[in-house]
Order: sequence, then C-alpha cells, then structure tokens
Amino acid sequence: MKYEVKPSEKSTVKVTITFSPEEWEAANNKAYLQNRHKYGVNGFRKGKAPKHVLEMYYGKGLFYEDALNLLYGEHYGEILEKEKDNFTPVGEPSLSLGDDFSEEKIVLVAEIPVKPDVQIGPYKGIKIRKYEYTVTDADVEKEIESVRERVAESVEVTDRPAAMGDTVKIDFAGKKDGEAFEGGTASDYDLTLGSHAFIPGFEEGVVGMAAGETKEISVTFPEDYQAKDLAGKDAVFTVVLHKITGKKLPELDEEFAKKMGSDSMEAYTAKVRERLEQNARSRSLNETENSILAAIAENSSAEIPQAMIDRQSEASMQRMEYNLMYQGVRLDDYLNYLGTTREAYLKNFEEDSRRTVLHQLILEKIIKLENITAEEEEIAKKIAEQAASVGKEAAEYEKTMDPRQREYIENDIKITKAFDFLQANNEMTVEENK
Repeated sequence: MKYEVKPSEKSTVKVTITFSPEEWEAANNKAYLQNRHKYGVNGFRKGKAPKHVLEMYYGKGLFYEDALNLLYGEHYGEILEKEKDNFTPVGEPSLSLGDDFSEEKIVLVAEIPVKPDVQIGPYKGIKIRKYEYTVTDADVEKEIESVRERVAESVEVTDRPAAMGDTVKIDFAGKKDGEAFEGGTASDYDLTLGSHAFIPGFEEGVVGMAAGETKEISVTFPEDYQAKDLAGKDAVFTVVLHKITGKKLPELDEEFAKKMGSDSMEAYTAKVRERLEQNARSRSLNETENSILAAIAENSSAEIPQAMIDRQSEASMQRMEYNLMYQGVRLDDYLNYLGTTREAYLKNFEEDSRRTVLHQLILEKIIKLENITAEEEEIAKKIAEQAASVGKEAAEYEKTMDPRQREYIENDIKITKAFDFLQANNEMTVEENK
C-alpha cells in the first residue's frame, strides 16, 4: 500500500491510496469468505459455491465494494496515525475510486475534513472590555424572597378575589365568532396567574374574580399563534372560577433558617451571599473570556469545515435536550409543539456554532504560538483536588482515571493560563455590571 496526501479545498485533505494487485486479490478473497453465505447458485449449497462461480453468476465486481471496505478499514487508521502531526480529522471522509480504477491499478481516494489553520488577528495590546458583576444587599434579599416563594405553604383563599401569583381552579369555554373551537374548553383546570401559560389577556381577566363567579373574558390570539385558524382572531372565553389557592410565606426566623440548613438567619444570609458572589465571579469570568475571544475574532478568520459546525450544533442541541428533561419536557414533544423537526431546528444553532468553533481555534492557536504548557506539578495538583472532593488519595484516584480525564485537566490548565496571558497582555477596560 502506498498513499499520497495533498491539501484540498475548504479545509480538507485528499489522501490517494494505491494498493498492489496482490493486496487487491487478498482483499477480494477475504471479502468472498466473509460474504459467500449471502449468495446461492443452483448445484451448490448456499455459501459453498466457489468464488469464480459466484463472479460468473452475479458479475465480476461482486465483492469489490466489500474488498474496498476491508482495505479502507485496515489502512485508514494507520495512515491517520502516521499523519497525526500534519492534520487532524474532524469528520468522516468522503470516499471515491480513482478515475482509472482497474484490477491492475486499485486507487481509493479519501477526502477528509480537517481542523483548519486560523488566520489570527492581533491578540496583544488591544483594548478589550472586562466584565465584573457585584452582589448587593438587594440581590441577597431578592434571592431569599425567591426561596420563601418556593417553599411557601399552599392555602385556600376565601376572603379576597384572585390575584397574580394565585393558582385558580377554573372551567373555561372559548368561542370564535360564536362557535367553539378545538382546544378551547376545559374543566377543573389549575392555572397559576402570572405564569403566561395562556394567551395575553386571559390571566389578567381572571384576576379580580371571586370563587363561584362566572365571567366572560375577551382576548385576541397572537398573530404568530401556532393554530393558524386562530392566529390574530378575537375570541370570548366564559370562565367559571371554583377555587383560589394562595401562598403563605414562611417567617424569616430561626425555624426558616434551620429548614434551609443554617443555624440562624445571619448564617443563612451569609450563605446566600456567598453563593451569589460565587455565581457573580463565574459570570464575570465567562463573559470576560467571551469578550476577549470576540475582540480577537473580529480580525481573524478560518475556513471551518461544516463537520465541525454540525458537531458543535449537535452538542448545543444535546444541552438543550438535557435542560428540557430537567423541566419534565421531552425534546420531541417540544419540537412537535413548534411544528418543526430536529434537522430543521439544528439550523438555529449554526451561526453560534460557527462563532464558537472559531473562538476555540483562536484559543488553540494562541496556546501554540505562546508555547503555553501544563506542568506536571500543576496537573498533579488538579488531580489531588479532584481526589479530595471524592474522599480519595491522589495516587489511588489517578490509577482509576480515564486517560481522557487527564487530557481534559491538562487542556483546562492551558486554557486558564492562556486567558491569564491575554488579560495580562491587553488593555482590559473594567465596566461594572449589576
């Protein structure tokens, strides 16, 4: 086997692989032995006909495709290993035969999408915005109030009308032009006012109703409503309110603090502030890093293969699916509600995915240009921290580590050092955000 590698268009390389007649014959014989059971010929038991008989009966090229697949499988990985310092595949190759393919000249051509080289713009001595988020007393109070809302006790309300935040049990029947429409009627429906579960105007119309009251609420369906026959149309809902359930907020006292895992309100308040400050630091760091890469990307470019964009889009879709699952919603149900498919929805991620991939390439290029490395003692420290977090000794923990985990730690250290380098070598303008 011989091969030749040449750069091709749009961040691909063309690998032309030439096999000798002897290699081709051996592959054909192997393909015959693996696949002869699929074919039958009169006079022979199925799978027992000689190779030349099957070729006479079904055609000379009967096993060509299988033979080519065998040769590809045997040699493609070997070629990638030899060329690992020259290019990095980012997707599956497109395979074709050489123009003058014959049993004497067996040529297989693989067009491989590869990681592109980024044409990087200035990344030192430029002005870049730095984000800093702070936590105020008002932020802490708002968070504690949010927790009170979440753990509030539900109680039936009998001494006042319905208000935003209440949950009401209602019957409703909607009509358009005096006629009922599909999906416009329900009984004993629990609706939280202010949840925006219904079209604009409906929940606002229920506010002020008392238990036992009947009311007609006029609404207009949004122009982009999913049911096209209702979009932009006026409707009237007859609503009967059976029950109002409100929330009884807990007192901010020692009992509440203990339920939240603290000894006192002072300790609980301090814990809430610490968590919010940690989130603020994380947000500041993430947005500053994005700001740095966005600034450098303005004068950088790369010919990014579609395979890299598709892979990033799939990762974004998967994160979205996990978030929906956490809320109790299946992705397929969500897409059906939107009236779209997975393939169509993926296109929504394409622009962000292209930008994300370019940012990744920029960071990798800077790490290479500045020779940023992860020292063994730095890796060991990170491993020790991870081991301690699960109650293990570092040596014991490292023995059970997946090699990819160590690689992730090493890359994480390089990325952190790269951003430290970029902040130190650029004019970072601080704008405080709240």
